[in-house]
Amino acid sequence: MKLDKSMRPVCPICSGATIRFFNEVQNVTFYFCKHCEFIFKDQRHIVSEKREKRRYREHNNSLENAGYVRMFEDFIQSCVAPYLLQMHTALDFGCGPTPVLAHLLRNYGLKVDCYDKLFSPVSLSEWRSYDLITATEVFEHLPDPLETLTFLKRYLNPNGFLALMTHFHPNNIDEFNTWWYHRDITHISFFTPGTLDIMAFLTGFEILFIDEVKYCLFRKIK
Repeated sequence: MKLDKSMRPVCPICSGATIRFFNEVQNVTFYFCKHCEFIFKDQRHIVSEKREKRRYREHNNSLENAGYVRMFEDFIQSCVAPYLLQMHTALDFGCGPTPVLAHLLRNYGLKVDCYDKLFSPVSLSEWRSYDLITATEVFEHLPDPLETLTFLKRYLNPNGFLALMTHFHPNNIDEFNTWWYHRDITHISFFTPGTLDIMAFLTGFEILFIDEVKYCLFRKIK
């Protein structure tokens, strides 16, 4: 592992100083912010939108994939079900080519819209305001996660919910270097619960629920 404190960008979450490190197995440079614990990939290693779309097509994401459906059911039970009575409308942000989560949420009685920049890029003028926005396996693909969180907040009703799923990194550079999640070439941003706590503070959310693995539920408070 190589560390370098020169020529490093500031953290896009908290504007803190970052540490540059190089993953020799992936041949990729990353930056780590000790203050908010955010890790992000160097821009030189970010793949094109065309390559990203091709990578998505390699996934078996369908209603016929029992494991994939179970993943979303677990997510719903953890982040959505406890507050379901306060939700009537939802947006599945980053729904992918097959909006399985949207289908499952409709089974719970929600009216659900879908958006995906690659597979369902509807005009923003068609967006409404929602009681719930979901972003599952989305934020690890974003070069600007704080900006996106602020943007999504505009489309939440007062006291609306944003349910997020992304695997939290181990908060240790040596362990990160052997971690499986960053090996997907389309994954460029990595968080811990501490990162999301700072993001919530900066954007006017409170965190109602967060685990130590991959789930977080925000509520809009201002």
